[in-house]
Amino acid sequence: MPLPIDARKKPTDVKVYVTTGEGVAVTWSDGHASRYTFPYLRDHCPCATCNDEREKKAHEPPGTANPLPMFKPRVTAKSATSVGNYAIQIQFSDGHATGIYSFGALREMCPCEACATEFRSAAKETTA
Repeated sequence: MPLPIDARKKPTDVKVYVTTGEGVAVTWSDGHASRYTFPYLRDHCPCATCNDEREKKAHEPPGTANPLPMFKPRVTAKSATSVGNYAIQIQFSDGHATGIYSFGALREMCPCEACATEFRSAAKETTA
């Protein structure tokens, strides 16, 4: 039996500003508006490779991070495409393009404090 879809995770408007570099703007069915910069989306890429990399870093002993990281240019988007009617895929300036950002995942990773409390706190409770 399919899981019920959370109506709050359904977008009514999605705009991707590749040319201006502003990022992604989503208006949700409950009226909430989310804004995502391309560096934020790149840092939160949901692909398996990026998830594995984040998992490895989370298990590194404290103090093992490079204290003098090399300068990395700010990541931008080269292009973006829709994936069916449920997600967007972004090709980033660093060559990464495997992450598919479902609308449900985008709502859960909304950078605002209200969404962090509502969605990410609830997700932690279900996995704990």
